[in-house]
Parts: sequence; C-alpha cells; structure tokens
Amino acid sequence: MSRRGPYYVMVVPAVLIFFVFHTVPVLQGVFYSFTDSPGYGPFELVGLRNYVALFGDPRVLHAYWFTFLIAGVSTVAVNVVSLTIAVWLNSRIAWRTTLRGIYFVPNILAILIVGYIFNYLFSNSLPALGERLGIGRLSTSLLTDSSTAWLGIVILAVWQAAAFNIIIYIAGLQTVPVDLYEASAIDGASPWRQFRSITFPMIAGFFTINMVLSLKSFLQIFDHIVALTGGGPGTDTESVALLIYKGGFQGGEYGYQSANSVVFFVVIVTLSIVQLRFLQKRETSV
Repeated sequence: MSRRGPYYVMVVPAVLIFFVFHTVPVLQGVFYSFTDSPGYGPFELVGLRNYVALFGDPRVLHAYWFTFLIAGVSTVAVNVVSLTIAVWLNSRIAWRTTLRGIYFVPNILAILIVGYIFNYLFSNSLPALGERLGIGRLSTSLLTDSSTAWLGIVILAVWQAAAFNIIIYIAGLQTVPVDLYEASAIDGASPWRQFRSITFPMIAGFFTINMVLSLKSFLQIFDHIVALTGGGPGTDTESVALLIYKGGFQGGEYGYQSANSVVFFVVIVTLSIVQLRFLQKRETSV
C-alpha cells in the first residue's frame, strides 16, 4: 500500500499526457479521414470516398513509390556503411572512444540545419568543383534534376542515420568473444571468413534491430526533403509525409490527407512486422 502513492504519481500523469497528446489526436485523425474537412469550418461525412480516391491519385501513388525507393536504398546503404565502420572501429585500440564520439555527432545535429548545409554543398560547392575538374555531370546541382535529386536525399539520410546504427553495431560487436577469433585465426580463417562465420551470426539480433528501425525511420522521411528539394523539381521528390503535410495543412485537403495518413500508418506497421519476422527467422538459420 505504501508503494501505490509514488506509483500513481509517476505513472498516471504519464498515461494521461500520452492519451491527450497522442491517442486523442490519432483518433481525431481517423475520424476526419471519413470527412471532406479542409482543416477549418464545416465539413460532412463522406464515408470511404477519401480512401477510394487515394488509390487512383497519381500524385499519391508517386509519393508512395518515391518513399519506398528512398527507404529501401537508404536502409541497405546505411547498414552497410554503419557495419563497415563499426567493425573497423572495434578493431582500433587507439582513439577508439574519441572516434565513437566523432561518428555519433551527426545524430545530435538538427537535420534541417544540416540539410541546408548539404543543400549549399550540392548546389554551389560541388558544381564549382565539377567545373574546375571539367566533369560535366558535376557542374550542375544534383537537386535540380529529378533523376539525381533522390541521390542527394539518400546521401544526407545515410550520413545522418549512420551515427545511431554504428553505436548499435559496436555494442553488438563487443558481445562477440575474442576467443572465437583467436581459434579461427589458428585454423587459418581469413578476415572475411571470420566475419561471415563468426561476427555476423553473433550480431544478427543487432542487425535485425537496425534494419527495422532504419526502414521505419526512412519511410517517414520529411526534414531531409524539406531542406534539400522541398519536394521538387515539381513533385518528383515528394515523400508521403511531405505530401500529407502539404495537402493537409496548406492545400485544404485535411480530411483527404487524414485518410492518407491512416493508410500510411497501416503500411508502416505491416512492413515493420513482416520485416521483423523475416529477419528473426533468418537469425535462427544463420
């Protein structure tokens, strides 16, 4: 009985705050997805009309395709880069702690500020360097061409997200017994063989965590695109999150984009569950 007081004091306020600022807005969003609300003034219930219209809207379909492209490429790239750096850092004795701190810095910085810096690099510094070197492809900004703008977004996303993944992988690498490497070295195993047969199977759980979190994060990509392209040229680099924001808060499509957000939520949850179960099964077979 004496412990119930502190328990309720700590838990009840947290639950109430979560319910008011998270659960209630989510339920309101679901309700508005069945209306034609522009975000203000009167509205009417329209049933499933918004959901049906989503599947025939070219702009929405393109946003989903572009989001899946960015999320897929970035998830693979960030895990390859992060695991490579983590393995290298784990093998370094000198400056190990300092290097970990340096590599974690991108995760601390505000992505909008970093994005504007990358925007300047892609739009000014890189073209100037391309002109001096006589490289035609680099003499113009990556962000002005729809065929290359997505690459700039991927570069920024991977650079910023790698910091967190590196820390997770380093934590996993530290759980691998050194004796296994020593025994394999005596048997003549190459570094690649050690990685494939010892390192990766031992950190498979950490790989699963990073893959799931990376995909979920990249599917919700927003700040990177705002800072680099704003969704342009035209709407070629418009992600689902950016489309929901533009249409819902700036385009008078609050009800329509609320339906889009509900569908997007279901997509993210479904992909995360499928990915998690697939990778967990793979852990047992590695």
